[in-house]
Amino acid sequence: MRTDTTSAISAIFAANRARGEARFDVHQAEGVTRRRHLHESGSLRVRFPSPEAEGLSAVFVNTAGGVAGGDRFDIEIAAGQGSRLAVTTAAAEKIYRAEGPVAQLAISLKAEAGAHLAWLPQETILFDGARVSRRIDIDLAESASLLLCEIVVFGRAAMGERMLRGAFVDRWRLRRGGRLVFAETVRLDGDIGEKLEQPAVAKGGAAIGTALIVPGDEALVERVREVATSLDGEVGISTWNGFAMARFCAQDAARLRADMVAVLSRAGGPPLPRLWLN
Repeated sequence: MRTDTTSAISAIFAANRARGEARFDVHQAEGVTRRRHLHESGSLRVRFPSPEAEGLSAVFVNTAGGVAGGDRFDIEIAAGQGSRLAVTTAAAEKIYRAEGPVAQLAISLKAEAGAHLAWLPQETILFDGARVSRRIDIDLAESASLLLCEIVVFGRAAMGERMLRGAFVDRWRLRRGGRLVFAETVRLDGDIGEKLEQPAVAKGGAAIGTALIVPGDEALVERVREVATSLDGEVGISTWNGFAMARFCAQDAARLRADMVAVLSRAGGPPLPRLWLN
């Protein structure tokens, strides 16, 4: 009887998991970036505010109101030759406590020759007990450019919350001109709160962030290092294989975001989306 009840509960749980998929591509037409194809399903939606100059902005909305165990969301974005696209989210994404299967997020970004793609979601907030696996695959043409910023928050400090236990797996792969130039997998599980206290991990910080800038060189790194001493959190930046990467760690999301804005203002490139700065 107990086995039958458990199976029935598992079936109900699986049937009520959120699924979301969004795929779209953009192209350049008469010097202006325009949407071409769009596919949406489940609880994931994309909105396109008024164009800014010659580029296009896209905003993701998760109508499920967050991500729970067993949920799955898939995103595919392609920027055609010469196009300019900036993508963000309407709000911070919340990953809730999960007792069963992990939540899965898969993001695929592609930029063709001469295109510029900016992936700038608002922060991902992990609640205590959250379990999530994320994969980000990036495919750039040799002459394409990219700005990718991701912020992960381990509990809402302003609410007195901390993430003590859970699982966070983050797998990134970057290919440029068909060649793999960056591969990294971050794995935190078990007593995450205890691990974040360790000096070699986060030294008690509750927010981490990464900015990936393509192309990137030593001149860009030097410009960023000029403001490093004025930042609230810890920031490190380096360049190799033709791109630059900045790592951030701070006590809370607000401080980390402020540091990231300061760094990106020195890095140059197009302005950040207005929604991302609010």
